[in-house]
Amino acid sequence: MTDALRPMTKQRLYEQVLERLRQYVAEGGLRAGDRLPPERDLAQRLGVSRASVKQAIVVLEVQGLVEARHGGGTYLVRDSLDTEPVERMVERRRRLPDVLEAREALETKLAELAAERRSEEDLDAMRSALAHMAEEIEAGGHGVEGDRLFHAAVTAAAHSGLLAEFMRSITEQIAESRTESLRQPGRPSRSLSQHQAILDAIAAQQPRQAATAMRRHVRTVAKVRLLDWEPEES
Repeated sequence: MTDALRPMTKQRLYEQVLERLRQYVAEGGLRAGDRLPPERDLAQRLGVSRASVKQAIVVLEVQGLVEARHGGGTYLVRDSLDTEPVERMVERRRRLPDVLEAREALETKLAELAAERRSEEDLDAMRSALAHMAEEIEAGGHGVEGDRLFHAAVTAAAHSGLLAEFMRSITEQIAESRTESLRQPGRPSRSLSQHQAILDAIAAQQPRQAATAMRRHVRTVAKVRLLDWEPEES
């Protein structure tokens, strides 16, 4: 049955604030590093409560579009505020814990097996992936492609066809969790360091240490603002 005629939902007030802020940034030509007006000023100019403005700012933080500095205002991280629809955020928030649980179970075992079975070619692939990630970060990116390449190389190094198939079956969900994690402030460089620890253990053929390093890494991946966000119902 089609879902097209489901009951209409009323747009939340903070979603309207989000749209006005997007327009303000676009029309004002603001760029990354520029500061938004204080919450009190925004509330007065928009004719809404500070609570609605604060909720809009939190959504922008969760999406990695602004950085709220304690006592220092809110600054743009990008050159625009092209936000993801709130309903899509709510759905991702619902899915993410299951994805992270699956990643920890699968990738911890993959790292352990990789330490036992890796070849020199496997190690070369991991090193190449980390070099790529470092270049992305140096260029101002989040290192998403290098991250993908590294985890793919670890999976290949485990030489387990069935586990690799399990990983392929949740490729989209893993990509979603990767993007969510790497847009956290300071996360790209931290992930790169954790990847190096995983690689070091695999290269040294230390299965237990490799599994521990991977578990620590995936638990870091799980620390995202999205899971702390409590969406308002109205």
